[in-house]
Amino acid sequence: MSGKKQEPKLTIDDEQLESVSEEASQAELERLLEEKRLVQKLDRRILPIACLLYLFAYLDRSNLGNARLQGLDKDILGGDKTGILFDWVNSIFFFSYILCQVPATVVSKLFPPRVWMASSAVGWGISSTLMATAFGFGGMMTARLFLGIFEAGFGPAIPLYFSLFYTTQEMGLRMAYWFGFAAVAGAFGGLLAFGVQHVHANVENWRLLFLIEGIPAVLLGALTLLLLPNRPESTTYLTEREREIAVERMNRATSGDTGAVVNRAHVVLAFKDWRIYVGGVIYFGLNCALASISAFLPTILTTLGYIAHNLGSETKKATGIPMFMAIGQCGSVLGSHIYPKTESPAYTKGFAIGCALEFLAAVCCFLLSVSYRIENARRDRIYGKPDKNARVDTHELADGAPDFRYLP
Repeated sequence: MSGKKQEPKLTIDDEQLESVSEEASQAELERLLEEKRLVQKLDRRILPIACLLYLFAYLDRSNLGNARLQGLDKDILGGDKTGILFDWVNSIFFFSYILCQVPATVVSKLFPPRVWMASSAVGWGISSTLMATAFGFGGMMTARLFLGIFEAGFGPAIPLYFSLFYTTQEMGLRMAYWFGFAAVAGAFGGLLAFGVQHVHANVENWRLLFLIEGIPAVLLGALTLLLLPNRPESTTYLTEREREIAVERMNRATSGDTGAVVNRAHVVLAFKDWRIYVGGVIYFGLNCALASISAFLPTILTTLGYIAHNLGSETKKATGIPMFMAIGQCGSVLGSHIYPKTESPAYTKGFAIGCALEFLAAVCCFLLSVSYRIENARRDRIYGKPDKNARVDTHELADGAPDFRYLP
């Protein structure tokens, strides 16, 4: 392995352009330059909005711990000496978040992306803000329940949205930037909570914290409605020529259902696809570890990228991605409960469970990779090797199309 660091490649690289300039026509060179400018233009608009949305989404879902330190459990949970009530308030978010991901992401295809993303942000911002008005266990549970519902419409929809504008090769780095804002939220949330803790106001500090972190999400939702580009074929952010290039890029590898439609057959195919469930088990194990060890984030991103590509059609992605993420989020719930204070400092049970799940995830990765390779070889044997640059029609069979090949 080389010790040299490689710079992140946000766009088509200069070596590719140089190669084309030497071997291909001037028209092809101009097309690649146009594509490079388009990707840069998309990055300038899409990435800041998507990353800021995730920043506030993560702040609003994770601010409960800081609120507890500022007296939330004493003020509205009766002291909660056992911690059971707080655990329920924390966990109710994940119940609604997990259950609503699949229907929310499938339905999102029927709406303009900026309307859907903006509505989700306004919804979870209002829910977070209303947590400041809770005066008992029931009120806090209700606010957290709706917080999970609205955030379920955002998280899984982002990989689907990115896939409309970016190629498979470009998706990974952008997803890394997007996921990376969870770490930013963790640092920023801690600093914000520290500042709020030293504020002397007429309301409890934890209520002030919910207001300060919830209201900006509502404002950002309004900004998203104005600025986030819609689908490539309809966005006014791009010129006519840029829309043509964007649509061609979207359909470069596969062509199938597009626009405000849901292919019901592909929804059924997703629920029948055993590989999605195996991928979910992998994500479950990694997410459980991520709850305590952030080093697993790059592996999660890679797994998500493979699963998204290997689903074939847009509707199957809209169903399969949230299925995969919903199973994985159960690992977050488990990971937050296997390191109780009573087992400090060894945390033997927690580490044992984590190691066992990582081993299971590794076995599933191996099985999934072998499965993809065997299926690719079978299709090569029956249908012949497809042209790598040819567009695959996934309208009827999604990833089951004869010329479709999986990323192993």
